[in-house]
Amino acid sequence: MWVKIRLLALVAAALKCVFPAEAEEMRATEARDFIVGDHFAYTCFDGTTGNGRIYADGSVAGYVQLGGTGPRRYLVLPTGTLKTNGERYCASLRGVPFEPCFNIERTSQVSFRGSVLGLDFAYCTFTRSGLQEFANYRLRGVRAPAGLD
Repeated sequence: MWVKIRLLALVAAALKCVFPAEAEEMRATEARDFIVGDHFAYTCFDGTTGNGRIYADGSVAGYVQLGGTGPRRYLVLPTGTLKTNGERYCASLRGVPFEPCFNIERTSQVSFRGSVLGLDFAYCTFTRSGLQEFANYRLRGVRAPAGLD
């Protein structure tokens, strides 16, 4: 169960990348437009860390280190995992009996905080990667749609 909560936290983290100085909640379309195609690093409330990218087709690819210790694992979530549902950005995850949606708050021009709706204590902070080494970074096994590389 904790693995699924951490996975949800990871997805939430992936959704919160670059926002203005004051925390402001972003709606689904605004959040999607802000983060799709960008590479970001994240840190979660439980120490989990990682980095990755959300693609326009709703797929996610990146690395996660649960609890901030142990092996770093490569993770790919399939097309359609992330999608808009009304004014919310939500996830469709195999094995999860409901469709979790996320609170996404922009915290700066390059960061955001994401949490599962109703579980505000379970959040991740995302920061857009500005490192040159990621300028042409493509996660293995994922084909980015045209114009996102």
